[in-house]
Amino acid sequence: MSTLTTTEKYQVLLYYKYVHIEDYEIFAKQHLAFCKELNLKGRVMIAYEGINGTVSGTKDETDRYMAFMHQHPLFRDMQFKIDEHDGHAFKRLSVRPRKEVVTWRLDQEVDPSETTGKHLTPKEFNEHLKRDDVIIIDGRNEYEYDLGHFRGAIRPGVNTTKEFPDWVRKNLNEYKDKKIITYCTGGIRCEKLTSFLISEGFEDVAQLDGGIITYGKDPEVKGELFDGKCYVFDERISVPVNQVAPTVIGKCYHCNQPAETYINCANDFCHRQHIVCPTCQSEHQHFCSKECEELVAAKQKA
Repeated sequence: MSTLTTTEKYQVLLYYKYVHIEDYEIFAKQHLAFCKELNLKGRVMIAYEGINGTVSGTKDETDRYMAFMHQHPLFRDMQFKIDEHDGHAFKRLSVRPRKEVVTWRLDQEVDPSETTGKHLTPKEFNEHLKRDDVIIIDGRNEYEYDLGHFRGAIRPGVNTTKEFPDWVRKNLNEYKDKKIITYCTGGIRCEKLTSFLISEGFEDVAQLDGGIITYGKDPEVKGELFDGKCYVFDERISVPVNQVAPTVIGKCYHCNQPAETYINCANDFCHRQHIVCPTCQSEHQHFCSKECEELVAAKQKA
């Protein structure tokens, strides 16, 4: 007698919207209960300025989540980026109220729900990439850039988003009369980046609508001119983008050979995120340095 087995399909959702949410702390508590009811896992941040989330669940659970959100008056037009997956992309669920959905800590008022750069479709962004008169700004952190980025993009000298204002003021003032285009993973960071650039006097500013994730899925551009992989904030760590001519541009932290696997240092007091090749990952046992390896070994002996 044979038994029938089925494999449930899972989806990963990436989404955001800048919109004023009154009583956002109460909304966050209610939203946590709803996500638990659906058995979703992931991270959702809710602030007065909007919502930013990435969650995983079965196709039925995530479809129900999207339908519910689209019925809400604040989120009827919210776009979801959807990736199929073989299971949950997160180990747990976190829904938290925050002061900002992306931590900038600006010293001035910037409201992306009111002012942002022009949104470019993947095709329009691709056309801009091929122009000589355009300045391309990566709106992510430098470790994300190292794994993959658009060809010709300026590498941001930041480890956290809140470092962007100083970096912009120190490095981009000479480009205020130039055409500026920006991009990030899903679009949310560029909303505030372009809004900030406009407040700083940059006149011609645009952003990739839907970010790298949408660009990689576009059937016309097929991820062209993106080198490497796109870093994502879940257990997948990275996803492919370029369907035309994929390349590996990451370099192993230890031997500098081409690599595209990101790991955290096995020392819990370090957790340096670094790219490693398979050989060095095994040889260094997930440690970023001999010092970290020796420190952990000494603590285990104590």
